[in-house]
Amino acid sequence: MRKRSFGKTTDGKEAELYTLLNSNGVEIEITNYGGIVVSLRLPDRRGEMADVVLGYDNLSRYEADKWHFGAIIGRYANRIAGGKFRLNGHEYTLALNNGPNHLHGGVVGFEKVVWGARDFTTQNERLILQYVSEDGEEGYPGKVTARVEYSLTDENEFQVKYSATTDKDTVINLTNHSYFNLGGADAGDIRRHQLQLDADQFTPVNENLIPTGELRHVSHTPFDFTQPEAIGSRINQDDPQLKFGRGYDHNWVLKRGVDGALLPAAILFEPKSGRTMKILTTEPGIQFYSGNFLDGSMRGKSRTAYGRYSGLCLETQHFPDSPNQANFPSTVLRVGEQYESTTVFKFSNR
Repeated sequence: MRKRSFGKTTDGKEAELYTLLNSNGVEIEITNYGGIVVSLRLPDRRGEMADVVLGYDNLSRYEADKWHFGAIIGRYANRIAGGKFRLNGHEYTLALNNGPNHLHGGVVGFEKVVWGARDFTTQNERLILQYVSEDGEEGYPGKVTARVEYSLTDENEFQVKYSATTDKDTVINLTNHSYFNLGGADAGDIRRHQLQLDADQFTPVNENLIPTGELRHVSHTPFDFTQPEAIGSRINQDDPQLKFGRGYDHNWVLKRGVDGALLPAAILFEPKSGRTMKILTTEPGIQFYSGNFLDGSMRGKSRTAYGRYSGLCLETQHFPDSPNQANFPSTVLRVGEQYESTTVFKFSNR
């Protein structure tokens, strides 16, 4: 594993950039600023390498970023309606940073802080990050100690393991917010990617992108990805849900078996390069976001303008607004318990 300086944050903290490598030439760069996946280089079917995640060339651009490129999202991934939830009879108020919603942990969240880091080179290259979120940070109760372990295997598996404990009952929902374009970070459009999701239900939303509480079957809708489907084939259909999200920005209910088992969630395939990404997770849901709100205002790597549909996110998670939806899987972390979650991204080409 290689390590080098990634610069200093505006408040003077040193950020590092870690490079994980495997025997097949797969290379992943991660900074301990926000746990951000800065680059992910993969071969195509001809062996040509390309970086397949959107992002920036330097730390200052990540500090200014508003799209959450590559970051660890916490304490709570996705939206909480009205920035409020009740727990143990007390109402907690969070920042409204997405219209009437609280989004991705708030104004700062886990993505805008420097995490402590330890690197290990054993059978697989591993980077372990830790962050202590104080009681009341961004309005959340409890002092939470969060840990994220990134590892890369010679089977081209990028593994992400999350864990956390708290000294006061709280809510937690962690994910990674990488934007993928398997054609390359500068390829420009993901609508020809083919996506398959191991889900036959999704959680429809209202006009503020908050789930209504319904679990709706995907059959005969543009949300049916039970078989491989080009992302752009139905994205412009006259469907109220697509209009609310300006495309796909929804949570799918994954088919689950044994609680806590690592099970298939998604397969993403890019026809021109042949690159394929399979996702397995212990989480009950996955948010598919087709990059609808990217507007070209932020210049990325090599000054690339990331416009609409330049990249897509597949965020393994518990459901949006779960603290306010009693019929959704609980996101409450109690004192004495340990939050644990694992997601694996497995890469190949064909």
